Amino acid sequence: MKTFLLVVLTFLTTLANAQTKFVFTEASELNLIGKIHKETPNPYHRVDTVKYKGFTERENRQVRCPAGLAVLFKTNSTTISVKTTFGWEYEGLTTTPLAYRGYDLYIIDNGKWRFAAAKAHDFGSDGKNKVLISNMDGQMKECMLYLPIYSEVNSVQIGVEEGAVLEYMESPFRHRIGIFGSSYTHGVSTSRAGMSYPMQLMRWTGLQFLSLGCSGNCKMQPYFADVLCDAEVDALVFDAFSNPNAQMIQERLFPFIEQIQKAHPDIPLIFQQTIDREQRNFDQASEKREKAKQEMAEKMMKEACRKYKNIYFIQTNATDAHEETSVDGVHPGNYGYTLWAKSIEKPLLKILKKYGIK
Repeated sequence: MKTFLLVVLTFLTTLANAQTKFVFTEASELNLIGKIHKETPNPYHRVDTVKYKGFTERENRQVRCPAGLAVLFKTNSTTISVKTTFGWEYEGLTTTPLAYRGYDLYIIDNGKWRFAAAKAHDFGSDGKNKVLISNMDGQMKECMLYLPIYSEVNSVQIGVEEGAVLEYMESPFRHRIGIFGSSYTHGVSTSRAGMSYPMQLMRWTGLQFLSLGCSGNCKMQPYFADVLCDAEVDALVFDAFSNPNAQMIQERLFPFIEQIQKAHPDIPLIFQQTIDREQRNFDQASEKREKAKQEMAEKMMKEACRKYKNIYFIQTNATDAHEETSVDGVHPGNYGYTLWAKSIEKPLLKILKKYGIK
């Protein structure tokens, strides 16, 4: 009987949504936040790949993904939906479709961001309407919708029921803090688009983090430094030691710092130690490789902090005493990313406060 009632309820809800008349607004006409570069020909790209050269094909695709971007809006609609036109579409094993090609909706409740809904389009469903949430109370709500982290989008249209209000919302987030990093910063292995450690920190602290996470490709390349040099930021944070090997760290760190400091001489550059990957537990080759990276990062950053002004090095942690926070031995799951965010929150805020960022 319970199963029958559930089926009937699901059918009635689907029927009601199908009969709802929606009015759509392009997300870029509202308040699109989280962009490392404010202006790009495609508003959902993080970097203008015509202007900036040197990227590999994979890197070019990644910087066109809207990882870390979100749209802010107010609405009194009881139903919110979305229609998407994709460019290229990712398909992976360790990250859910809700994260890499889906949407993650938060609504302010008693002054805090509270999860509301997460949905993803099916493959090949360009232009089809996807209801994110329905049956709300019709009161005006302040919303934040995270965009897909690992698929290119050319159009995102937010739908509300006919007669409802959908309007621009001023951002409650303060400052502009760029963050360049690996798959960890990108959000690989998260279950939803808003669960990477920078996005969790952003909701907790009210500081705006501008993600330039590029899975597997954060190796302190000079062409990525070009992008960061031209970014309008108050501080820069780096997950710079997760992708390069020990030799790359030794060869590239100082030139990378010097290139960025020429453009941003007075802002803090905050480097994070890479996390302990749980695949090291029994894989001796992985243990040797990861230990070498961490030791080289420690050595080079001690020297960098003495040699340059406004350079900082903070430690990270993405596991607990049980060592069971990893999805695949390399990437944390949601809880692991929460632990990461918690591990850097206090030292990060302490450093930023020195520069009037609070």
